[in-house]
Amino acid sequence: MAAEPSSFSIKPGESTESTAFRSALDVIRAVEPRVADAIGAEVEDQRAQLKLIASENYASPAVLLTMGNWFSDKYAEGTIGRRFYAGCRNVDTVEALAAEHARELFGASHAYVQPHSGIDANLVAFWSVLAQRVESPALERAKVRHVNDLSEQDWAALRRELGDQRMLGMALDAGGHLTHGFRPNISGKMFDQRSYGTDPETGLLDYDALRETAREFRPLILVAGYSAYPRLVNFRIMREIAEEVGATLMVDMAHFAGLVAGKVLTGDFDPVPHANIVTTTTHKSLRGPRGGMVLCDAELAEHVDRGCPMVLGGPLPHVMAAKAVALAEARRPDFQDYARRIVDNASALAEGLLRRGASLVTGGTDNHLVLADVSGYGLTGRQAEAALLDAGIVTNRNSVPQDRNGAWYTSGVRIGTPALTTRGLGVAEMDEIAGLIDTVLTSTRPGTTANGTPSKASHVIDASVADQVAARSADLLAGFPLYPGVDLSQG
Repeated sequence: MAAEPSSFSIKPGESTESTAFRSALDVIRAVEPRVADAIGAEVEDQRAQLKLIASENYASPAVLLTMGNWFSDKYAEGTIGRRFYAGCRNVDTVEALAAEHARELFGASHAYVQPHSGIDANLVAFWSVLAQRVESPALERAKVRHVNDLSEQDWAALRRELGDQRMLGMALDAGGHLTHGFRPNISGKMFDQRSYGTDPETGLLDYDALRETAREFRPLILVAGYSAYPRLVNFRIMREIAEEVGATLMVDMAHFAGLVAGKVLTGDFDPVPHANIVTTTTHKSLRGPRGGMVLCDAELAEHVDRGCPMVLGGPLPHVMAAKAVALAEARRPDFQDYARRIVDNASALAEGLLRRGASLVTGGTDNHLVLADVSGYGLTGRQAEAALLDAGIVTNRNSVPQDRNGAWYTSGVRIGTPALTTRGLGVAEMDEIAGLIDTVLTSTRPGTTANGTPSKASHVIDASVADQVAARSADLLAGFPLYPGVDLSQG
């Protein structure tokens, strides 16, 4: 079907980036203008708001443009050189490039870049460990090469053994992720699961208590890593605990992968030399496209490479291509400076909040995020999140240790610095942002329900305060334009 004639024209002196994005929107607008309008509105919203969601960032124009291409049309189940579809030589090229960049960047033995998300990456890791530790020995005992060759009796026995395996992961309210064994998640249904928490007084990991739990529970998989823990994890100690109880150490570094890539986390705090298998997303502090990735020892590589079709659908070649571009960017020297500034900014933001009387879990941060307990403001996390959004500050509510409000309303707000660091904001701006956050929260009170009782969801904030903070946020961001080389205005 022929496309509508394009009305696009290049502006005199327009950048290559502007030409590319404006042309793409023009093509989209000819088919469904409402989608084009939504895309344009999204970039304007992101330009106007203080983005402090710890799991978000801004991908480069090169990464964004790489996702919109003909690789999207290819099926490529399998892996490099072993596809279930013909005609995948170009997919092999970009997948190999992405894996090469990942291995070199992180010093990993093997990289698998097909997962569509962090949850998918974790599923690949879980099933790879099960395949290595449980399925392969069962096949060897039965003297067959594939599960399809097992007798019904042996297959039933293997299924029971798979279902009896144990996993030990960080509790959700302690800073872990829902894929680390949270009951409603598939990880909590796959395994006989137990969680470890943090010290109730300090909010810090207690390695001695964790060791005792591991000795008593004896998990097959010990999961380390976090999504809302503002301190560092000693992966050398985690590996020692895993080896003591015969567990495989899996690290989910989705949040802090950019700090590892940027050589801010090294030695005992770099998970790659210590873990048997490492998972990550590529879109958080790594600043790439939305997707996942698995790094592993050579012993697990053959199992990991069966991620598709084991648990994944068809790979997304256009996203793997974008991962290759983003990982190439992360190998540049300036990425290390970026990673260091993320941590410096988070520290400045934490200090600014503490100076204004805010309560922070663990009393500060060593990484890219701050977890504020907003109960001292008389608010739930949901109320604080909504009030901040009214003022142009985008955060997300999050549980704190022993959270009395549960995982939906929460008592905390998670605040991260990767995105604003990408825009170029520094420690001086972080201190001012801490002041803006405190102004909003001190000016907000809980709303009431229809019958007049206090609400955990609704909030009331003086509109003039919200407007003033939003205006100041806009002024602050004006000095740090987002995608300055991209002009989407018409005409």
